[in-house]
Amino acid sequence: MSATVPPSKKTETKKAGAALGQALLVPSLAVVTGLLIGAIVIVASGASVTKAYGALFAGSFGNPINFFSALQVLFSSGDSAPLLKAIYPFTESLVTATPYIFAGLSVAVGFRCGLFNIGAEGQFFVGALCSAFVGYSLKGLPMLIHLPLALLGGALGGGIWGMIPGYLKARFGAHEVVNTIMMNWIAFKFSDWLLNGPMKASGFRPVTPNIEASAELPRFFADPLRFNLGFFLALLFAYLVYWFLFKTTLGFEIRSVGANPDAAKYAGMNIIKNFVLVMAISGGLAGLAGSAQVLGVDHWVGQGFSAGYGFDAIALALLGKSHPFGVVLAALLFGFLRSGATNMQSMAGIPIDIISIIQGLIIVFIAAPDIIRWLYRIRSLKTEETVLTRGWGK
Repeated sequence: MSATVPPSKKTETKKAGAALGQALLVPSLAVVTGLLIGAIVIVASGASVTKAYGALFAGSFGNPINFFSALQVLFSSGDSAPLLKAIYPFTESLVTATPYIFAGLSVAVGFRCGLFNIGAEGQFFVGALCSAFVGYSLKGLPMLIHLPLALLGGALGGGIWGMIPGYLKARFGAHEVVNTIMMNWIAFKFSDWLLNGPMKASGFRPVTPNIEASAELPRFFADPLRFNLGFFLALLFAYLVYWFLFKTTLGFEIRSVGANPDAAKYAGMNIIKNFVLVMAISGGLAGLAGSAQVLGVDHWVGQGFSAGYGFDAIALALLGKSHPFGVVLAALLFGFLRSGATNMQSMAGIPIDIISIIQGLIIVFIAAPDIIRWLYRIRSLKTEETVLTRGWGK
């Protein structure tokens, strides 16, 4: 005789399933709606939607016909060159998504504690510079030592840069939004000075020397494919952040402080410690985003190094509902969109700004989910919401 589940358990399971379904449905419909409105913009510009989106998806995922043809060539003649060419767009999208994952996790961790870290871009720069310095200045080390040191350098650099506004917030009540914005500009100007002075390589360009081969993140394929170990490190850190936030006592404290700092303080939780710790972790993750870009892709740092990863990270955290797994999905979406946008511009003649419009629309629909629920007649469920900030004037 089979055991029956108590009615209360069935109800809880049903509610959890409904909440999960809506949590996935609304962002998915936001993406679809953004693409539909983007299609209207493309038509208004006088271009072909089919051609534009065909080039977008071909640049993001590759052409499946070319992929299967390349497999036939591989099995018949052993030539892997066509296969590498066929999977290049897909792997390049994953390369683009890698720093997005780290940076999105950075902002999401801050959101979970009720802190708005707008300084991920500056922390990205500092982490990249620290990793590059460790990467080119230490010579003769084996990869098992040099690569972890370079990653640690990036994490520490970004962590310290993030910890400063965290301490100012905890000790003096200075708002983290203002402080992180100012720290961004300090990082930008500081990096300009370093790249034109102490860290400048020989020559006219303001760039660092190339890092040693022992500090590079290993690549899985031959050139021109740049897919490397950094993507799997990003997935590992996403899991570690999830475990830390939802499976540890300290993670529970952080989420409690973010949900209700007064109640958390009354329960004996150290608010100051949590503020400093969270901003240090947030900065460290943003620093690792810079490390992944330097050690896995570029192998040097130059002026204008970042493509706005730190600022896009705010949108990623919102799109992913400040949940590590949601951030990963959002980062993959942005990675595929950005990678495909270049192909859409070159092949279909569509301005790359169209992708920025689509991204902006998606973010608007995610930030205001009631619009999506109204458009598609979806009934709202009462679920726990993440506290982003506790007011600009506090």
